[in-house]
Amino acid sequence: MTRPYTLFCDSTCDLPEERLLKMDCRIIPLTFEIDGKSYTTEEISMQEFYRRMREDADTKTSQISVGVFRDAFEEELKQGRDILYLAFSSGLSGTYNSALIAKDDLTEKYPEAKIIVIDSLSASAGEGLLLIYAEMKKREGMDIESLAGWLEVNRFNICHVFTVDDLKYLFRGGRVSRASAIAGTVLGIKPLLNVDNDGHLIPQDKVRGRKQSINKLGQMIRERKGERLNDIVAISHGDCIEDAKYAENMMKEIFGENIEVVMSYIGPVIGAHSGPGTLALFFWGDHR
Repeated sequence: MTRPYTLFCDSTCDLPEERLLKMDCRIIPLTFEIDGKSYTTEEISMQEFYRRMREDADTKTSQISVGVFRDAFEEELKQGRDILYLAFSSGLSGTYNSALIAKDDLTEKYPEAKIIVIDSLSASAGEGLLLIYAEMKKREGMDIESLAGWLEVNRFNICHVFTVDDLKYLFRGGRVSRASAIAGTVLGIKPLLNVDNDGHLIPQDKVRGRKQSINKLGQMIRERKGERLNDIVAISHGDCIEDAKYAENMMKEIFGENIEVVMSYIGPVIGAHSGPGTLALFFWGDHR
């Protein structure tokens, strides 16, 4: 007899709360600090978080611990349910490895259970878009092994293209040099990046000016989208809603007016490293 299973993801999927409440999945939160004080996303609004960042607050993030995974997974295992966890990219966090350790611990205790951990190789609403598709497949009746296989193959089709407004946050995270950050700020240079097949952030290009950088993202989308018809795309932003709305109109021009657009804030765990003004666009494409 096939056992039921629970679909897990983590808070870096950056999907709107109202969307998550309608989905058959469980979200495990990552934690973050502002000026040495720990917070969860329930304790501070995104507007407040980005306001504090603009005032140069010190922000830090932490991966999910093995113990948190163990407790969350075991709660479902005790009810006779298997586990399928879609993890934040291993190229950006140690969270995936923590989940693997918890899986090994629990497999000894529950040898009859299936615990499958999938590296999304994605971030923010790219991970969220993959979760949306996975949850749809689960609702359609796909079993745990088939869904895991589907995710392993199709995660590479979830494309991420994004730009940041201020290079100092990427400099703090070691993504650009101090000289590049200073020169970029003075000259108004906006980098364009994507996430590669290993789940790493990769610089693609740089342009001068905010509007030009967003339009360039549109060009990157056209180069990657292929022939498959997208039914849903996602936009995440670092407290720059007007730019996100401009990007929404651009994506509707590319994919058609009837495309569903999921828009959300970039959460604190990723926002702490990308900074206010980050704009990220996600879609199903031929290649990353």
